[in-house]
Amino acid sequence: MIEAFLKYEFLQNAFYTGLLIGLIAPMLGVFLVVRRLSLIADALSHITLTGIAASLLLGKYFIFFQGLNPLYMGMGAAVGGSLLIEKIRNVYKFYQELAIPIILSSGIGIGVVFISLADGFNNDLFNYLFGSVITVSRSDLYTVLITSIIVIIITIFLFKEMFYLAFDEEHAKVSGLNKSFVHLVFIIIVALVIAASMRIVGILLVSALMTLPVAASMRIAKGFKQMFFYSILFGEIAVIGGLITAFQLDLAPGGTIVIISVFILIICLSIKKWKDKFTYRKKTSVGI
Repeated sequence: MIEAFLKYEFLQNAFYTGLLIGLIAPMLGVFLVVRRLSLIADALSHITLTGIAASLLLGKYFIFFQGLNPLYMGMGAAVGGSLLIEKIRNVYKFYQELAIPIILSSGIGIGVVFISLADGFNNDLFNYLFGSVITVSRSDLYTVLITSIIVIIITIFLFKEMFYLAFDEEHAKVSGLNKSFVHLVFIIIVALVIAASMRIVGILLVSALMTLPVAASMRIAKGFKQMFFYSILFGEIAVIGGLITAFQLDLAPGGTIVIISVFILIICLSIKKWKDKFTYRKKTSVGI
């Protein structure tokens, strides 16, 4: 594996891209899960499919789009979808959760139409759906790197505001926090991260990388900071382990990353259950 990594550029691209995705996806996933907005990741991933399918379709007819990385149109569609979600949430103020299935179903429908116009699936689109190690280009790496820098900077500067919105939205409003602006910025960077994760994890599985490490960390963490740390740690373990396993066994990296994430979740659930039983027995013995 080490020799192949030093020899082949695509493995280097995939590994470095995976490290970045393993950092930023769970990092934002913590806020998504705490705010009970996990399904937004699914909605934006499907609208990203629409952008990528549109780029591949236009590439059949226009030379300009043939040389354009489909990831760029996917990112544009994801950001547009995030803005539409906010718009729809404002329209349905008492039924804001409707925005997610509306965008999700619209993304699937439009994407399927574009795919059919492009004469069905091809290898490029299949790789975007499930992820691929060999198709990660240097351009993809640079795109993910720039996205990661933007996301990290925004998270650092708006960490306190996003924390307040996640745990005490009413107090945040009273204290004068511009909730709409912070939420809009947050949902846009979530869209960028989802689109950037396409090459490694795949459109159909990217939401799992944003939620499963967080779900695992919630069972063993003793506070928000620990949950934040464990989520990133579990995300990195899943991505690195998934990439290595996918390369060795010639599997889709997205699936292997998710499977490892599920194993981590099961282990954390087992640890929590064992700790609860041990604590109960200890209290019982002391009481006796």
